[in-house]
Amino acid sequence: MRFFLFSAVLPFLLLPACKPPQKKESAPILQGVKGKVVTVSGNQMPRIGAPAAEPKPYPTTVFFYEPTDLTKVQQWNKGPLFTNIYTKLVMAVDTDSTGSYIAKLPEGTYSVFVQAGQQFFANQFDIRNNINLVAVEKGKLTELNILVNFAASY
Repeated sequence: MRFFLFSAVLPFLLLPACKPPQKKESAPILQGVKGKVVTVSGNQMPRIGAPAAEPKPYPTTVFFYEPTDLTKVQQWNKGPLFTNIYTKLVMAVDTDSTGSYIAKLPEGTYSVFVQAGQQFFANQFDIRNNINLVAVEKGKLTELNILVNFAASY
């Protein structure tokens, strides 16, 4: 009888030990940068009767560097691809399968690059040749969507 009782109670005692660990819920990110990385390639010229090409998600890594200008990078073939960046990396975040990302950053200004194969991509410059700058303000989530188009022709 004791064996039967032990056999009946044992699974209920062991069941909580087999439970998978609970995921810790993290606090929502309220300050930093969020957005989506998408790509287009090939001929992007408008054609009569043909719809415009839809950008596709671009799963990659997004890098946030201290403000960077053209004198602090090694540019590949004078295009939007870079092989080396000589300023301090502040943060790197991976996008999900839809190209979406979010990065918690202190207030300040950052140059943003995305991984493109073995190189870095950025195609926005200001009048001082600063590369792809984004400003993070205290308590705000800045939106920055990035179009990776180095394989497109216009």
